[in-house]
Amino acid sequence: MDDMQPLAGFSLAARARTVGVLADIDDTITTAGRLTAAAYAALERLQNAGIKVIPVTGRPAGWCDHIARMWPVDAVVGENGAFWMRYEAGARRLKTVFAGLPPADRQRRIDALAAEILAAVPGSALASDQFCRVADLAIDFCEDVAPLPPAAVDAIVRRMEAAGMRAKISSIHVNGWFGDYDKLSTTRRMLAEEFGISLEAGAERQRWVFVGDSPNDAPMFGFFPNSVGVANVLDCAGRLAHKPAWVTAARAGAGFVELSELLLAAR
Repeated sequence: MDDMQPLAGFSLAARARTVGVLADIDDTITTAGRLTAAAYAALERLQNAGIKVIPVTGRPAGWCDHIARMWPVDAVVGENGAFWMRYEAGARRLKTVFAGLPPADRQRRIDALAAEILAAVPGSALASDQFCRVADLAIDFCEDVAPLPPAAVDAIVRRMEAAGMRAKISSIHVNGWFGDYDKLSTTRRMLAEEFGISLEAGAERQRWVFVGDSPNDAPMFGFFPNSVGVANVLDCAGRLAHKPAWVTAARAGAGFVELSELLLAAR
């Protein structure tokens, strides 16, 4: 496991300091594409215990609107940092903040690149949620298609990067976007602007936990001292620029529940 250690080593004192959980969604909160009752209950129990809960996901704006309104969360960062959403229940208002101004021809370039990739990489497909994305291109390599080999996934990344996109691999998609942001940069800005929390000081970072499972989570793994990978992160360990400090015993949503129970036991 290299420098990744079993979650049991996450000390009681460090867990007791936790004020917020930042969590990837696919194959971290969810399991095989489904949100289990146990994982949803874990979100609710964390929030009810006074711990902020914020998904940080590659999923699209259409999903994030629903998540911000209806899940027991305090905010959500979507499309790998393109925006964040926060539902203000008292005002009955969904607040959306974008990370930056897009190029004027973004959609034309996305459409052209999507056609190029689908023609060049047999078996790839547009992500089924592409229709409700506002900022990125998501190419499916194993969600609704037969899993593609690593070489095909890498070919998708190369074509996105050659077109001037930033490209990241999740557990199911390759996501590409035009813009200088990622999950980490937008999360830091969101915490500062929405909650008045600066993560510049190491002491404050120690109070937050990030949990994820795939290469697009690597910036978060590298930044947060108390970063956690659900057990399936071991499947892609060779692709991680930064690895989590801790690894759960269980995979996917069950691993998220495992982490949640450990945090709640320290309250």
